[in-house]
Amino acid sequence: MGVNTIALLTGMMIIVAITRTSGVFEYVAVWSAKKVKAEPFGILIMLSLVTAVFSAFLDNLTTVLLVVPVALLIVEKLDISPYPFMISQILASNIGGTATLIGDPPNILIGSATGLSFTQFLFNLGPVVVIILVVMVFAFKLMWGGAMTASAENRERVMNFREADCIHDPRLLVQSLVVLALVIAGFIIGEHFDIRPGTTAMLGGAVLLLVTGFGRQSPEQAEQVHEAFAEVEWPALFFFIGLFVIVAGVEHAGLLNILGAGLMEFTGSDPLATAISTLWLAAIASAAVDNIPFVATMIPLVESLEAGLGGPEALEPVWWSLALGACLGGNGSLIGAAANVMVAGLGERAGYPLGFVQFLKFGVGLMLVSVVIANAYIYLRYFW
Repeated sequence: MGVNTIALLTGMMIIVAITRTSGVFEYVAVWSAKKVKAEPFGILIMLSLVTAVFSAFLDNLTTVLLVVPVALLIVEKLDISPYPFMISQILASNIGGTATLIGDPPNILIGSATGLSFTQFLFNLGPVVVIILVVMVFAFKLMWGGAMTASAENRERVMNFREADCIHDPRLLVQSLVVLALVIAGFIIGEHFDIRPGTTAMLGGAVLLLVTGFGRQSPEQAEQVHEAFAEVEWPALFFFIGLFVIVAGVEHAGLLNILGAGLMEFTGSDPLATAISTLWLAAIASAAVDNIPFVATMIPLVESLEAGLGGPEALEPVWWSLALGACLGGNGSLIGAAANVMVAGLGERAGYPLGFVQFLKFGVGLMLVSVVIANAYIYLRYFW
């Protein structure tokens, strides 16, 4: 589990670090704002959808790092409250990241431990994510739709933005998008040839470094490599490495087997009860603590349930429940997921501090709504 997870995260971080310098993410954000004529609520919805899609195919932490600064710039030009935008970005990033293997670190951990493929994540979690996003759009409308207005003059300032000016390097843009598309295709194809996603991501990062260095002098190539590596979140990677060591120690000590036996006794070895219990346990725990260490601890615990439930096929809905609970539960509080903390940090740096209770007023209710939808989905798809 550990090596594949670290390789997958590192490879994707390198690809995103190089791609972001082309300006493509700023381009999409400005283009989205202009498509709705700079109408504030329309911008909020468009940026939420952009963030959800990017979070599914990059990762949600990187996505908010790229989109939120542009959103805050647009908000400043419109002279409206930034907090609906910051809160909606957090919610959209965690929901969108739920849909795929690479969208949210808990999914990466689960995929690495189980061998569940990119396609399996997309087909099993994608449909419920789309449903939850639609519900969230209506919820945003109820919460903020009538209160968001901007003067014609301020809207014109946003309409005067030139999205084409955001693209700093068209050649790099093409190279990056081609490599990214090939990496995603590699995730899908690789599962048929037993090629792990971490291998595909690292190969994609190496290829992108290679092709973007063509035609440059050696000092320029070396500088480009150093800049790409500097953008990698090394503290996060070492956090994962340490986490894997701790979880392995707990597992070998036998504590997780004891907890697994207790969970089986609580659910009566019933697959439905186990799946639903896992969903709600993951959601509540992920709202209270960061979802990454929680999932890392839960993975060997869930693995210990396989024999009691009747084999790998009976256990698969439990894995989807764990993924849904952990990713959606991250919306329950400001400390529930790394993307939440990142958005709060970006807001504070821009002069818009987002408080814990301020987010909790919106996040916990919408989190519970999304988990109820996930509960119904798990039951109807796997047990009805």
